[in-house]
Amino acid sequence: MRKPLVIGSVLVAVAIVLGLGGAYAYFFSGLRSAPKPLALSSSPSAPASAGAAEAAAAADTGSLAGAWKVGSGSQAGYRVRETFAGQTAAHDAVSRTSTVSGSLTVASAAGGLQASSLQFTVRLADLQSQDTVAGLDVANRDRIVSRSLSVTQYPDATFQASSVPVPAGVESGRTVTVTVPGQLTVHGVTKAEQLSVQLRLSGAQVQAAGSTSFAMTDFGVEPPQVPITVVQPQVTVEFQLVLVRG
Repeated sequence: MRKPLVIGSVLVAVAIVLGLGGAYAYFFSGLRSAPKPLALSSSPSAPASAGAAEAAAAADTGSLAGAWKVGSGSQAGYRVRETFAGQTAAHDAVSRTSTVSGSLTVASAAGGLQASSLQFTVRLADLQSQDTVAGLDVANRDRIVSRSLSVTQYPDATFQASSVPVPAGVESGRTVTVTVPGQLTVHGVTKAEQLSVQLRLSGAQVQAAGSTSFAMTDFGVEPPQVPITVVQPQVTVEFQLVLVRG
């Protein structure tokens, strides 16, 4: 009569070991990966000399003036640190969407160029996880995040800025960095945020990539409740835009 009990105990022990082994594989074995932060694409060839760069900049001054809009190939999303409860091992949960729209206007101003009427929209309802975790379907996380963001009621996030100077040098194809202060709206809450943005003119397009970080609770969003995982409240919003004439 004890034999079935012994066998049952062994099976339970094996199940526990396998379960712990699966958790170990997830959190400690490296069977998980996340894409690098969004950034500008590979840099174009540098000008032959500083003189050539200055000449190109002088010839192109004002060439950016006009209306611009977000073109195909643009994407935006977020990354959040996930940690196994009680452990220090961490993983970047990364989710992105290519459903991005927006526009701005560039005009000549005293001392250079000025971008104005900046407005961009990201469809949060279309976010999809880009990281991988062995043995887990990260799409389940997307459903949890969608509920946390209340995407049925607030499907979009928006960023608006009235104006910002265009740094000198972008007309020549050099990579420049600019801080863009504006208003970010997420989950129906609007707050002042500053984006750190890299810009580069590439042919007939302008590439823009940047990010900002904040506590999701600032926008009334509680960290998603994911089984056996602690989601950190700090979130980084990142984007990679291709701007075309519009």
